[in-house]
Amino acid sequence: MPELLKDLGFIVQFSGMKGWKKLVHPELIIEFLVPERGRDSDGLYSLTPLGMNAQPLRFMDILIKNTIRIKIENFYLQVPHPAAFALHKLIISQRRMLDDKKDKDITQALNVLNTLIKKGEENSIRKIFNCLICKWQKKVLDALKDTEAKNITELLK
Repeated sequence: MPELLKDLGFIVQFSGMKGWKKLVHPELIIEFLVPERGRDSDGLYSLTPLGMNAQPLRFMDILIKNTIRIKIENFYLQVPHPAAFALHKLIISQRRMLDDKKDKDITQALNVLNTLIKKGEENSIRKIFNCLICKWQKKVLDALKDTEAKNITELLK
């Protein structure tokens, strides 16, 4: 894959202590992510046929189980539902060590959720939230505690 995309201006960049590969372009970054299964995973998932590797991440099931299909020019992409993306951001914000990354995650999540609310997508947000296990729901609500997003907290309760 890196060789195929090289002519389009993508370069391979290594990230993290384990050396996850990502393809970087001035307008786009391509990373491969897989669900992390258990605390003992070695931190690297090989995608040998693609010449890439993937980073295991916690809570990826939210993104995998809640998708939408979008059309871009002549092809379709399956991507996480924006509400799933936002709820995932709120959950992972609680695991961040650096406050600036935590704040960025929460800000992104609130922007997406408020946009969905303006578009009348409250039911989508509620539906995805209600499918989360109780422990994950608590993480979402904990992330919202220190924000002024009372409208979102009320929507989820």
